[in-house]
Amino acid sequence: MLCRHCQRVKSNRPRGLCWSCYYKPGVRELYPSTSKFARRGVGDFNGKSSPAAQPTRALPGTPEKVAVLEERARLGLSLWHPLDANIDAECGVLEAAG
Repeated sequence: MLCRHCQRVKSNRPRGLCWSCYYKPGVRELYPSTSKFARRGVGDFNGKSSPAAQPTRALPGTPEKVAVLEERARLGLSLWHPLDANIDAECGVLEAAG
């Protein structure tokens, strides 16, 4: 396989690059890792995070709630908002209406 950058020399470094391209400043960052062990997805974050801006009305376990949690994780926000909808609140509304 030829180098992904210069297309002239056989690749012998990670990311499908040749030796000179791999160590040339700025080139390595242009090509994502091809390793199956490379970090992918939302990074693991341990520390203080900003609170979520607004609560969601999506119930726990629904695809909508999962999408909200994914977006909050991607932005580095706290996953949970104190006013997020919960199962208990929804059940109480149904019992009062019934």
